[in-house]
Amino acid sequence: MDNLTLTGLLKRAAGKFPERRAISVSGEFDLTHARLDELIEQGASRLVAAGVKPGDVVALTFPNTVEFIIMFLAVIRVRATAAPLNAAYTSEEFEFYLSDSESKLLITSKQGNESAQAAASSLKIPHVTAILPQANSEITLSTSQSESNSVSEIINQSSDISLFLHTSGTTSRPKGVPLSQLNLASSVQNIISVYKLTESDSTVIVLPLFHVHGLICGLLSSLVAGAAVTLPSAGRFSASTFWADMKNYNATWYTAVPTIHQIILDRHSVKPETDYPKLRFIRSCSASLAPVILERLEEAFKAPVLEAYAMTEATHLMCSNPLPENGPHIPGSVGKAVGQEMAILNENGIEQEAGANGEVCIRGPNVTKGYKNNPEANKTGFQFGWFHTGDIGYLDSNGYLHLVGRIKELINRGGEKISPIEVDSVLLSHPNIAQAVCFGVPDDKYGEEINCAVIPQEGTDLDEAEVLRFCKKNLAAFKVPKKVFITDSVPKTATGKIQRRIVAEHFLSLISTAKVPKFGA
Repeated sequence: MDNLTLTGLLKRAAGKFPERRAISVSGEFDLTHARLDELIEQGASRLVAAGVKPGDVVALTFPNTVEFIIMFLAVIRVRATAAPLNAAYTSEEFEFYLSDSESKLLITSKQGNESAQAAASSLKIPHVTAILPQANSEITLSTSQSESNSVSEIINQSSDISLFLHTSGTTSRPKGVPLSQLNLASSVQNIISVYKLTESDSTVIVLPLFHVHGLICGLLSSLVAGAAVTLPSAGRFSASTFWADMKNYNATWYTAVPTIHQIILDRHSVKPETDYPKLRFIRSCSASLAPVILERLEEAFKAPVLEAYAMTEATHLMCSNPLPENGPHIPGSVGKAVGQEMAILNENGIEQEAGANGEVCIRGPNVTKGYKNNPEANKTGFQFGWFHTGDIGYLDSNGYLHLVGRIKELINRGGEKISPIEVDSVLLSHPNIAQAVCFGVPDDKYGEEINCAVIPQEGTDLDEAEVLRFCKKNLAAFKVPKKVFITDSVPKTATGKIQRRIVAEHFLSLISTAKVPKFGA
């Protein structure tokens, strides 16, 4: 396919599987692939009537609803750029994202979003709402024009910038990432191929659709494969309805971040279901999954747990452990590169041999061409003909990638580099520890010292002395945390990610005499 586009792949699925279920809103209604295609065309014609032109950026902020999916795909269909935003942002955050993306229009649900609307209003960006009351209704926008324009003449191109997202900004202000139709189509094809998704598959979306994990892997890959997705009726993940939805809609797999897997496991240990659906696989991505959690998931739900590795700049997927019939899945590894080249490079761009640490670098049709208006980030991010992920890792002799940590999150204790992922993993093997996060803190003697925050398992009695005793038994002396914070929660981002910088700032701020580290770019 010379002009490979996500839009073209979706049209092909609608033509091939017109009567198969595409989207269900739990307990409400279903849409077939053919009906979804009609609604996207309808939404697209409404956008053209509202004055949206190719290249315009359209911001969308919704819970996980069918209106979001239709309007997101309609924006792309009219060759405009969709910029999905987290509904929980403050008006200041909305103002930054709307202005940085140069949005021309804001679309929300009928209920609206006060913070987003206030930001749009101060930036003089028009706001419209989208509503689809029932499966057989038309999708309507709250614009004054009721007419719609035909979009049959609009031809999507693989070079069209279809999606604009920001990185989560672990070290500096978020960077804008433009992704093309080709990026989206390539990534979706990679995901379908590694997990062998077909029209017989079905999943429940548990992750927010303003983030690549839920959007690209959960939603778009399913739709392109002719498979089905179910949206929880609450518009977001709910542990209490998750298994009921999985069973009612014959789910064959699901993908989530480790935080959600942990919530699902906790519920299983306290309030197990009478039976669980037979799943082909469970997928984990967006943060490292400790081997002990992987084992518990497999034991509880009797399905292979495949850990993957992804980032916004790669339009999500970079690496994954394979399905059992295609090879072993290795706890602690994120698997093999999927549909793209991967290399471990040193700081001079020299490829490292198996077992040697270096920076994980990738190239392929799924990778963004560069950050928006950020020459500095492009200079460091794209060197020696590769995209540099900022992650340190090594490939084993079988080509499986093992991540050591973010370059900027490695803890440098007097010249000894400590991987926080490794220490997290040891802590999580303690039977009374539910969650653990290690982080670096400033230290006069060593430059940096290691601390950790630990959430005990419910109903257990755990103190700092016991955690330190366990660490001393299982870790080299220099890797043992100097201080342990016993807590009942740790700060997380909207997508359930734990950013060590934020965790460090949070816990150090609790100690009045502590020097809170200044983290910059």
